[in-house]
Amino acid sequence: MSAYRSPALDLPGAVPPPEGSADGGVPWHYGDPHGEQRRLADATATGVDLSHRGVITVTGPDRLSWLHSLTTQHLESLRPGESTSALILSPHGHVEFELHVSDDGTTTWITTEPGAVADLVAYLDSMRFMLRVDVADATPDWAVLWEPVRASDPDRVTWLVPADVAGTGITDAGSDRGGDAGKYVDHRPGVLVGREVLVPRADLIEALGERPSGTWALEALRVAAAAPRVGLETDHRTLPHEVGWIGPAVHLAKGCYRGQEAVARVHNLGSPPRRLVLLHLDGGAETLPDHGDPVMLGDREVGWVATPGRHYEFGPIATAVVKRNVDPGADLVVRTSSGDVAASQEPVILVR
Repeated sequence: MSAYRSPALDLPGAVPPPEGSADGGVPWHYGDPHGEQRRLADATATGVDLSHRGVITVTGPDRLSWLHSLTTQHLESLRPGESTSALILSPHGHVEFELHVSDDGTTTWITTEPGAVADLVAYLDSMRFMLRVDVADATPDWAVLWEPVRASDPDRVTWLVPADVAGTGITDAGSDRGGDAGKYVDHRPGVLVGREVLVPRADLIEALGERPSGTWALEALRVAAAAPRVGLETDHRTLPHEVGWIGPAVHLAKGCYRGQEAVARVHNLGSPPRRLVLLHLDGGAETLPDHGDPVMLGDREVGWVATPGRHYEFGPIATAVVKRNVDPGADLVVRTSSGDVAASQEPVILVR
């Protein structure tokens, strides 16, 4: 668990997350998780503390063309005030990092998963060669704040949730011989509307406002929208196609990058071996499953739980990664430490 501790944990009612949480160090909730979800959903919450996320700056005249060459996203034409998502893949096309990318005209700002910033900075530094770029860890000075609004803040660096996930449109991701990104996701179970803004760490508490929500509420909405996170909906073998990143984070018609051949091969010639689903869990279960709990079809293990959550409308839910050939209509069981929990599937990635 991270040693980071947000000052927001000293706010009235703030409760820290369970030990081992991916969101350690920031408030899990403030005493009313379902109410906090409703306020996020209807945009009356004032913010969610995501100050445990890493913040990286890239400066220099070659920054966008350089990042374009390293990532899955078409970044050369990113204009000041715009934002997007990008991935860094292994040579075999497996997901290593997700980047939330914004540019202000002189600096490219990247936020990334808690605990990932040191490895990401090291990788970027190793790829600079003779280009005019500088990479810096800005986490000590800048904090990430989530707000339930999908519009750029003119006074703050802003990253917007991709249109596909927010339910406001389709990311223009080009196409290849295998078609466009629509072959993977035709709709999502829910929507996630919001933005990340960067605030000076000294201003975090004031920026959180009078009606903050915790990460419990935000994660439940994210799970309902089946928006993946590295380390939760992914493992060391995850391909972008399996979890819905083709489109929002992977451009299909850009030049070469590490792992591009594997992405193109799966897109043009085959299907990903696994797919993301949303599980609707038996409401009678007393506890939620844990990340990594096996998903069973009869006596056969066919997948694993990614992120569980309690949604204010759907009840107990979880994202899961299952084998591609699992019948979408099949009733499944999640095997937990407290016993088996019945689950029905809502497909996210289309079966082909």
